[in-house]
Amino acid sequence: MQPGHNYEPRTTNYKPPMISWTLKRFSDLTPNELYAILRLRSEVFVVEQNCVFQDMDNKDHQSHHLMGWEDGLLVAYTRLVPKGVSYKEYPSIGRVVTSSIVRKNGTGKLLMQKSIEELIRLYGQTPIRIGAQLYLKKFYSSFGFEQSSDVYDEDGIDHIEMTRP
Repeated sequence: MQPGHNYEPRTTNYKPPMISWTLKRFSDLTPNELYAILRLRSEVFVVEQNCVFQDMDNKDHQSHHLMGWEDGLLVAYTRLVPKGVSYKEYPSIGRVVTSSIVRKNGTGKLLMQKSIEELIRLYGQTPIRIGAQLYLKKFYSSFGFEQSSDVYDEDGIDHIEMTRP
C-alpha cells in the first residue's frame, strides 16, 4: 500500500473506488502522467508477472491513453491503439492493467467498459482486436471478445488474439 493512500480492504459494505477517468494523446501527457503510466505497467507486467520484456514498443506515440485515478494515484490504465498499428484492419486495446490495490473490486471491469466506450467514440463502431493473456480469456469474453487465433507464446506467457465483432 502506498504511504498516505487510504485504500481499505473489502468488507460486506465495500463500495468500489471512485475513479476519475482521463483520456489523452501521447503528446498531451504530462511528465508525471507518463511516469505514472510506465511505473504501473512496469510494476505489473515486469515485477508482478516476472517477465522481462521491452514495454516501450513505439506504439505509445500513436495511441490514446486511458488513465483511471483514485486519490491522485494511477490505479487503472489502457492504451487505445488505432487501426494499422497493432493490427492492420482493427483498432486495439492494449496494456490493460490495474494496480494490485484495486483488484477484485470491479475496477478491471470498469476499465474495460470505459476502454471500449472510448475506443468506439474515437474510431467509430468497429470490430476490436486484442492480444490477451490466455488466463484472462473468460474475462475478455464477458465483453463480447471471441478467440480468433491459436495460443502463442509472447515473452514466456501464453496469449491468444481475441476479436470483438
